[in-house]
Amino acid sequence: MRNADGTDGHYFSASPAVPSERRTVRLVLPDLSLELTTDRGVFSGDRVDAGTKLLLSEVAVPTDLRGDVLDLGCGYGAIAVTLARRAPSATVWALDVNERALALAAENATSAGVGGRVRAVRAEELPADVRFSAVFSNPPIRIGKAALHDLLVTWLSRLTPGGRGFLVVQKHLGSDSLAKWLREQGLRVDRIGSRMGYRLLEVAPA
Repeated sequence: MRNADGTDGHYFSASPAVPSERRTVRLVLPDLSLELTTDRGVFSGDRVDAGTKLLLSEVAVPTDLRGDVLDLGCGYGAIAVTLARRAPSATVWALDVNERALALAAENATSAGVGGRVRAVRAEELPADVRFSAVFSNPPIRIGKAALHDLLVTWLSRLTPGGRGFLVVQKHLGSDSLAKWLREQGLRVDRIGSRMGYRLLEVAPA
């Protein structure tokens, strides 16, 4: 099955059913350029998703960012690797359920020279006491509203005081209703950008 986002099958499955067919895509940003290995069965495996590129282009990452940072729903690691390159003092946790995606994220981190600071893990492998100074995500909207809400509440609740979450969500996939729901959970939500049919949301503890 080919999804509208260019994904083969269900990228949110733990073990993709589609055969592997590795390829390379290029992520070009104002401050860096990365060659990333992708595969079938992962999110946007044939190109860098436009929302991901917008998030990385529009949200500044301080070079002195420290502590633990989360890429929630990391896919093959475009966000995680970029964060690690931009913030050399941070540890980046790349979280996903898709085993193929996690292997690619780890591989891409190593290729980019940041393998020692990117930890590609499943949720149960991430220590319960870790708190995040920042959470970045192009969240997996297609897993369904209930599962998405649970995912976001679980991980955004682990922001440190003063920490921030940055989400990119397509407008036609419910970005505005998601922002409203996050506010109802007691989070502060600001729209910090809107372009190409996407909303950029900054989320913080109230």
